[in-house]
Amino acid sequence: MPYDNLFTPFNIGGCTIKNRIVMPPMMMGFGRFDGTPTDEMINYYAERAKGGAGLIMTEITRVNDITGAAAFNQLGISRGYQTQPLKKFADKIHECGAKFFVQLHHPGRQNIGLMIGTIPLCVAMDRLTDKFGKLLFKIAPSAGRFLVDKKLVPSSVGPSRVEPSYFSGGRVRALRRREIKKLIADFIAAAARVKEAGCDGAVLHAAHGYLIQQFLSPHTNRRTDEYGGNLKNRMRFLLEIISGIKVSAPGLPVVVRLSVDECYDRLGYTNRGYSLDEGVEMAKILEKAGIDALDVSCASYDTFNYWLEPASFEEGWRTGMIKAVRAAVSLPILAVNLIRTPALAERQIADGVSDFVSLGRPHIADPYFALKAASGREKEIKRCICCLNCFESMQHNAYVGKHGTCAVNPLLGREGKPLRADGDGRLVAVVGGGPAGLTAAELAARRGFKTVLFEERPFVGGQSAMAASEKSKTKIGWAAQDLEYAARLCGADIRLGERATEETLTRLSPYAVIIASGGVPILPKGIEGIDKAFVCSSADIFRKTVEIKGKRVAVIGSGMTGLDTALILAEAGNSVTVIEMADSPAPGMWMQHRDDILPKLAALNAEILTGLKLIKIEDGGIIAENVKSKQASKIAADNVVLAMGVRPETKLYEQIKDKFARVYLVGDAKKPGRIANATASAAEVAELL
Repeated sequence: MPYDNLFTPFNIGGCTIKNRIVMPPMMMGFGRFDGTPTDEMINYYAERAKGGAGLIMTEITRVNDITGAAAFNQLGISRGYQTQPLKKFADKIHECGAKFFVQLHHPGRQNIGLMIGTIPLCVAMDRLTDKFGKLLFKIAPSAGRFLVDKKLVPSSVGPSRVEPSYFSGGRVRALRRREIKKLIADFIAAAARVKEAGCDGAVLHAAHGYLIQQFLSPHTNRRTDEYGGNLKNRMRFLLEIISGIKVSAPGLPVVVRLSVDECYDRLGYTNRGYSLDEGVEMAKILEKAGIDALDVSCASYDTFNYWLEPASFEEGWRTGMIKAVRAAVSLPILAVNLIRTPALAERQIADGVSDFVSLGRPHIADPYFALKAASGREKEIKRCICCLNCFESMQHNAYVGKHGTCAVNPLLGREGKPLRADGDGRLVAVVGGGPAGLTAAELAARRGFKTVLFEERPFVGGQSAMAASEKSKTKIGWAAQDLEYAARLCGADIRLGERATEETLTRLSPYAVIIASGGVPILPKGIEGIDKAFVCSSADIFRKTVEIKGKRVAVIGSGMTGLDTALILAEAGNSVTVIEMADSPAPGMWMQHRDDILPKLAALNAEILTGLKLIKIEDGGIIAENVKSKQASKIAADNVVLAMGVRPETKLYEQIKDKFARVYLVGDAKKPGRIANATASAAEVAELL
């Protein structure tokens, strides 16, 4: 389709952006202790600039090393020595055709105590010995957790002494007035360095619950001096930063990323924080203060899922709040709005919702989103599936010295390292059409191998196709759709409805065989009654080979699969009880998924019983044993659904592993996991061929 609006230029201050597509700030963890960019970081951003984005914004960039460092590998502009490396960074982005804004950031109470005062020590030690980083990342996960749990770390800082933010934990102390003045000066000095480095603009992060927003919110700002109280006072911290930047960096475009609604009411809280009405008033005041554009967002870590949405959220759900701001100011408006397709991006610009579309996770999933759309190749875009792996992996990997990963883009972090093109037409057979098999087929074909993929079902997707059958998870199904399209485009021969056998593979005489046969549900044979007719697996529910309505159903297991199964059953009018061995529901599940689904189950009166082990299934119910007391009890149920995980399906692998020179296991067939694990293992093998 034509994009008459999306690919037209627009100005922010004196800076002309070639199109309306923005890559907004997202930390992935490519930096150094000293805040300077690595080549890996520069290549990561440059790839998105090459991919057609008009404006590239850096990840959170610290302005203060003592209380303001949010991660060991964060970009920084807190010191003069960081200016020249930032200039190198900016020059590279400019060479690739995009403008470059730097986001200035301080985490405030959303920091963890482990980071307070740590960075200067890390910088000094890293300069002393190149072995320091390896040592730190070896002990940080365990030692850091111990220190935080025992409260042996300093307090994070905020406008007031309040409870710690959700997800961060620890303790919070109030900033002294002189510290506030120092932080204002830090932001101003950082902006001057941004200009000196030849960057095109600065972005002040007043969103998502970080320090500037903490000053704006009456929930986190309870001060009684000139920096607290009424709206004018709560905005003083931000306004003094803006006025200082205009003096120290004249002409530098300044954008404020603002949470215009803290969204506490969506979690059932009343009289907490501020809502859209006050957010609109903030926007008006910021316009009068002379900022050059407003980047509209919402929420904070306390209301996490409303700024970093899971798969259940509708695309474009923020439109109403963006329109409310747009109606109140005449500033250029940038906005995130859970946009996943260029068609929706075009419509947002055409309808006047915003002047720019900020596409964060879509640029992680596909660096060439913009270029593909502009050249009429929309179907080639690998869409973000909102699985949240990028954020979860970044958070985890930050403490082991690694970067975040993407479920649909396993080559993230390899920018600047092209795939070898040495397949020379040799034949690679891939067995299984889930995300692992499709990824292996695409990458092998890109390398020049003749690739044949066998999928015994008439459709691709594997476990991901099942997950996508739950109505709030349809985006998960995009992964297989887009991976299949990419594999076919690269020349892979995908044979649906055709089962691979030893004989089939022998006739092909392949150079290599990649087994991506997935996993099968765990059905423990040692449990009495497991074979009864009213017992099925979660796979049966997802695939609709078993349909249950108006019954009492016991779901065994409260992992993601178990809870999704329970939701399908509850929505079908069943009375659902989930049985979990662990002390709490959803053990090991990323907190955003848990926070998304548990309230939905509660609203449907689904019950989750923890600390119970299934020991017997009988007519009319199950017998469960308390893990601690060993006391058994009966729980009424007409049907039992097992959601106890999957085990690798390796039957074909065992048959052929000694029959061919190169046979590899990938995805769930190697080790059960999530889509990100599957695509990563497939990419690893495809690169080794």
